[in-house]
Amino acid sequence: MEDLFKKVLYTGVGLVTNTSESIKKGIDELVNKGKLSEDEGQKVVSNLQKNLETKREEFEAGINNVVAVAMEKLNLPTADAIKSLEKRIKSLEIKVGLLSKELETTKDGEEGKKTAKGRTSKAEAN
Repeated sequence: MEDLFKKVLYTGVGLVTNTSESIKKGIDELVNKGKLSEDEGQKVVSNLQKNLETKREEFEAGINNVVAVAMEKLNLPTADAIKSLEKRIKSLEIKVGLLSKELETTKDGEEGKKTAKGRTSKAEAN
């Protein structure tokens, strides 16, 4: 779901970029035709770029907010939460593995003692 929102975000940014390029071309044409001075054209393009950057940041913040709210309402874990859980699981798997080996070692040691006791008892009986 997060990927879907990222695709929407990138699509919106792409549309804004295409629109700004079209506007720049239009301004360049006006400058070439003499309807705008080169100085005025540069000012318009500069203002356009500043406004687009501000709007892009606002758009990204809005999309991020929408994604966060949607994730919360749907009760979906974030990527960070999943990574944290994966780390905890790996840590627990290691601990279980170590405890399992320790338990096997302990059992093997006890079985060896029982076998040794059984041999001693039989030898004493004879």
